[in-house]
Amino acid sequence: MSFDYDLFVIGGGSGGVRAARVAAQGGAKVALAEESRYGGTCVIRGCVPKKLMVFASEYPGHIEDAQAYGWDVTGGDFDWLAFRGKLEGELDRLEGVYRSLLKNSGVETFDTRAKLVGAHEVELADGTRKSAKHILLAMGGWPVKPEQKGAELGITSNEIFHLGKLPGKMLIVGGGYIACEFACILNGLGVEVTQYYRGEQILRGFDGEARGLVSEEMIQKGVDLHLGTNILEMEKTGEGIRVKASNGRTDVFDEVMFATGRAPNTRDMGLEELGLELGRNGEVIVDEYSQTKVPSIYAIGDVTDRVNLTPVAIREGMAFVETVFNGNPTPVDHELIPTAIFTQPEMGTIGLSEEEAREQEPVEIYCTSFKPMQQSFAGRADRVLMKLVVSQQSRKVLGCHIVAPGAGEMIQLAGIAVKMGATKEDFDRTVAVHPTMSEEIVTMREPVRKA
Repeated sequence: MSFDYDLFVIGGGSGGVRAARVAAQGGAKVALAEESRYGGTCVIRGCVPKKLMVFASEYPGHIEDAQAYGWDVTGGDFDWLAFRGKLEGELDRLEGVYRSLLKNSGVETFDTRAKLVGAHEVELADGTRKSAKHILLAMGGWPVKPEQKGAELGITSNEIFHLGKLPGKMLIVGGGYIACEFACILNGLGVEVTQYYRGEQILRGFDGEARGLVSEEMIQKGVDLHLGTNILEMEKTGEGIRVKASNGRTDVFDEVMFATGRAPNTRDMGLEELGLELGRNGEVIVDEYSQTKVPSIYAIGDVTDRVNLTPVAIREGMAFVETVFNGNPTPVDHELIPTAIFTQPEMGTIGLSEEEAREQEPVEIYCTSFKPMQQSFAGRADRVLMKLVVSQQSRKVLGCHIVAPGAGEMIQLAGIAVKMGATKEDFDRTVAVHPTMSEEIVTMREPVRKA
């Protein structure tokens, strides 16, 4: 049977674009459909604009530090519209780069929605049908609002980049990394930020000591964080959005942002009708080679809800091409993935938290918390944390957790050692780079506790 294409990709985010491009460069006939903007969550409404906002929000602190170091500088007001215009220009540029990469690789693109109508067939929004030997689902995910009265008054992380003006007073609901990052960003930009999280501590699933420090530092920097707190009701009033909380507090905010979860983009895609298996959150169930129950259909990235990170989606896309087009079955390695949370201070982490490791085997904990030289000299009370979780038996470093400015940069490099299986003694043998914050990672001689 002859097909229109060797591969049809649904979704123009980081994973889908990489898979389409690499398959086409290898000689396959490839098409890709994207109903929104090319670049997906990461480039258009995630990592890239968020990190640029992080940079913008850090300048008030830099100006204060400069004054403490003897510079005669003063900061003016933040011009949100000037920043937003530049941000949108940069996103347009990056989307153009993605489009060029596809075009130059010979991928045919369709700027429209596509859904499955057969094991080898997709239907575009205008009713046109295209056939392909292989179909790759890479539709990503989307923020979801809680099902509660008044939720439609709130925004999500998608809309935060496009606000007409910065709110004076804002409520952020949630305790995951998206909620915490934006609480820090907006606080840094001069917004009065309140954060509600129903759990007992923010950043659930991360190392307890590390997330405790991030929480303390956020509060110290001005975020009004309320744990064990949820919204009971919200309504629009003349002054803004009136919110009644479970802690007995009623307050009025200019904006309310929900960062309470994301769901895979699988609705109305024709998946279940074809026999594809979906999980509880609507995610596409795949095997270690990203293959679904229908052999010709694969899925990668956030739509599979495995590890929802851009570099992981890209790796899954590469592994898919290796498996399907290069005849080299390649499972995706989801073990020991370094990650950064761009709160202020940042958190970088790889491997097991102390809590997870203790349940698995006897461990030693090496940990130090201190005031870094740069901030201490400037009179700031900021604290940082360096922590290693070490197996008592194998001596391997099972987890590394850093809370500090630049923790994302540090964990990328520490992650190489942990991924290679470095032991505590390997760390000890490495000479310290002095004076740096990260030297503490290789100078901790005695465990603070064993568990």
